Amino acid sequence: MAQIAAERAEAAAPAVANPAPLGLSAFALTTFVLSAANAGWFTASGIVLGLAIFYGGIVQLLAGMWEFRAGNTFGATAFCSYGGFWLSLGFVLLPIFTSPAGKPGQSIVDLLGTNAGPALGFFLLGWAIFTFLMFLGTFRSTGALMAVFFFLFITYVALTIGAFGGGSTWNTIGGWLGVITALLAWYTAVAAVLDSVKSAFRLPTFPRG
Repeated sequence: MAQIAAERAEAAAPAVANPAPLGLSAFALTTFVLSAANAGWFTASGIVLGLAIFYGGIVQLLAGMWEFRAGNTFGATAFCSYGGFWLSLGFVLLPIFTSPAGKPGQSIVDLLGTNAGPALGFFLLGWAIFTFLMFLGTFRSTGALMAVFFFLFITYVALTIGAFGGGSTWNTIGGWLGVITALLAWYTAVAAVLDSVKSAFRLPTFPRG
């Protein structure tokens, strides 16, 4: 009887939607805008502030919480962590912290001021290390997810070198790599959405498990 009751309770439990496409979309759009600024495509890079706090930060954090509910430890760790990354970056990009000369700049270093370069370098280095560790966790997932984390890792590496005095060229390279990362994240998100709606058109994600 207890087993029957448990089965009924499980059957009555509401289905939990896959939060990964939401988290990937929030990550992709915010990364795309900031990376476009780092690549020098536009100069009003402060526009990323709202995205960093609300979409890349809060929405991605919520996606991570829903991944916990879905029992996905990797997704929960990734989305909550990168949501925290965007929230923390958005916080330090607030006008009360940025230098007046950096407001119209093209990169994070421009916004924060050149004196913040080494501090920003250690900040980005920590995220590069974390991203590499998360990349190791993608080996048995899909090729698409592996590509997202690989390009995100080398994006952080390029931006870290730039922040430690490697010059604006490395910031530009990091911007272009970030754009590629964003496109890959969007691809992976759309593939999951198409799969969830049983679309006749599917995007391959190259499962490796």
